[in-house]
Amino acid sequence: MLTDNAQLALHGALWELDQDIAVFAKDEPLLVATVLAYAEQLMEKVKLRAASAPRLEAFTGANYRVGADDFPISGFEPARKARGSALVMTFRKPSEVVGNHIAKYQAMRLAKMLMAYDFMRRLNPFAELGGFIFTFMGDGKPGTGKTTLIQMMAGLLNDYCKVANYPFRYANLSIDNVDSYQGKSGQNAKAFINNVMDPAVIGFGTVDDIDQVAGKRGDRQSSAGQQEITAVLMEAFAGANTVVRGNCTFGMFSNYPENVDDALRQRAGARFLVDGPQSREDYIDILALLLGKNHSIPLGEHELYAAQEIKRAVAASFEGHSVPHEDGLKAVWAEVEARVGPLDTLAKLGTYLKAIQEADERFTGRAIKNITDAVKVRAMDFELPDEWMEVPELFLFKGYDEKKAMISDLRRPITVEMVVQEINRYADSEFRYADKSDEVAIENMVRDFGRQEEAKRRYLEGKG
Repeated sequence: MLTDNAQLALHGALWELDQDIAVFAKDEPLLVATVLAYAEQLMEKVKLRAASAPRLEAFTGANYRVGADDFPISGFEPARKARGSALVMTFRKPSEVVGNHIAKYQAMRLAKMLMAYDFMRRLNPFAELGGFIFTFMGDGKPGTGKTTLIQMMAGLLNDYCKVANYPFRYANLSIDNVDSYQGKSGQNAKAFINNVMDPAVIGFGTVDDIDQVAGKRGDRQSSAGQQEITAVLMEAFAGANTVVRGNCTFGMFSNYPENVDDALRQRAGARFLVDGPQSREDYIDILALLLGKNHSIPLGEHELYAAQEIKRAVAASFEGHSVPHEDGLKAVWAEVEARVGPLDTLAKLGTYLKAIQEADERFTGRAIKNITDAVKVRAMDFELPDEWMEVPELFLFKGYDEKKAMISDLRRPITVEMVVQEINRYADSEFRYADKSDEVAIENMVRDFGRQEEAKRRYLEGKG
């Protein structure tokens, strides 16, 4: 790279491009490929040269965009016109997700939150005000609706972005991205993160079956590739260089969250318990939904989908967390309540949190941050009107400050009931994971002891 002056740099770049075209561009398709490849290498070289150059803050600290070409300039980051990917997947409507009331409700609200992102400011008012979900963990038994939840949220975002003409990008990090070549799995994970976090798009990234994709540190059965992916995800989700703009969100899903690395799991700011249909009404609704309309079987005494009325169902689900669900947490709750009385002050709530930490040492300061973030989400527990998504001029196309003011007007005050419910909801999930993890370890040890005993018996019989 020649950097003595601007004209010399331009002449040098064009001279080398001319040389490459003469060697490689035998026809028009090869010409396009050659120019693109050269441009990518040139941008990378400029970025490397800039890394050691002084006094660049004025250029790197500001973002520009050429409106006519929708061409962004963000420091020395390689820039292309933002494009969304054409999604080829089955979308689900919220009415087609039976049960999973809290998970469905939070996914629907998160989809609308993402749409508040301001492309000019490159920031989301929800990220500034608090209450934006950057990462979440969805866990539940097989067949409870995790894939359906992904299809619903991706479908909502796809439809909202079409109305607003925003570029939307969905990506999934799967077991196919785990590679046997050293470093390749980490590169795949980094490319996935960068693709979704591109500030010029609305992004939704998922890691389905994360217990298989990302390795648990210290687990001898995890491959080097899985360990690489764990390291990349941990840095991306809550590392020193992580910037939450509010244009994207990442969902980690697993049937066996107890097998996910503790530190990576705790980087999930929100927990979506995907427990599937629960009540008698849920099972009637899902049976009617899946059977379709090609039958004449009478419905009977039942109001179809009434139990799926989201506000009523969610209120009941949150209310259910006013007391703990897991046996281990119930014991902590009973002991603290007997000692300090009702948890109605910050001091008493802090006493409860300390007691949880004494019962489970994995309950650290990061857990408290995740709980307080969840409480802030509850303070934003309002539905952005559907008209705002359907008519972009009402909200989406307004300036950042006006959007922020509109959202601030809808905020609710934080109550002690919210805090107690979110502590119990988060701690229940940690105790659930810990209990499962311990039980799985015990079962594996019992199985190993049984194998050893059987091996000894056969060995002695063989000698006899």
